[in-house]
Amino acid sequence: MSVIEHADDLPAWAALAVSFFLVVGAGLTLIGTIGFARLPSFYERIHAPTLGTSWGTGGIVMASMIFFTVLATRPVVHEILIGIFVTVTTPVTLMLLARAALHRDRAEGNPEVPAEAPLTREAEGQPAAGE
Repeated sequence: MSVIEHADDLPAWAALAVSFFLVVGAGLTLIGTIGFARLPSFYERIHAPTLGTSWGTGGIVMASMIFFTVLATRPVVHEILIGIFVTVTTPVTLMLLARAALHRDRAEGNPEVPAEAPLTREAEGQPAAGE
């Protein structure tokens, strides 16, 4: 028999914790999805699902860890790998998409894109730090 078939044996404290983390994780993911649908520009739109995905996945992974640890009566931590993978790859994907879009929009001369910032204080005509 699998662990899930014994879900009725889950203690009340664990069921409450699992429910809490599932609702929080699903709620954060929903907020990110709503932000994705409602925000007007690509640059505003890209942040909401990234945060929703990262934190929402964290809540769902925590609920899964509690559920299977309590039912299996041993620590079940391989869900941490899922959380680490999502937490690392989602922001990296955001940065790559945003930089590609910014490069494309600047190449096309889109007036809504901010001007390219100088990399150093000297390029702005200001003295370097410590001078």
